[in-house]
Amino acid sequence: MRLWTIAVVLSLAPVSAYAVPDCRVTGNPSVFGIDMTAYFAVRSGQTCNFPIRIPGAMHSSGVSQKPAHGTLRQLNVTTFRYTAASGYKGSDAFAIYGEGEGPYGSGRSVISVNATIE
Repeated sequence: MRLWTIAVVLSLAPVSAYAVPDCRVTGNPSVFGIDMTAYFAVRSGQTCNFPIRIPGAMHSSGVSQKPAHGTLRQLNVTTFRYTAASGYKGSDAFAIYGEGEGPYGSGRSVISVNATIE
């Protein structure tokens, strides 16, 4: 009977936090203090997480430029969530930044992101 209770509790846990995949990003990784450009593709109306992966410690981050054809929400200091506008196909762009210190540099890095909406 105990196993049944545990299974019921686990099935009631929210799944949405785990259901959103990371955006499949191409571009060169950056270091703090150097800007970069990233690219990814997503289907119209779909959502993906965009994590900032710069080696070191991230102190702060934010949105420098909002997307024109989707929404961008900051989940925590290293992760953003992009949702493409439903029914739109084409390109979109936004910019985010991260400030911190790493083994290869420190300062503010701006990441210009180009999205292809399929």
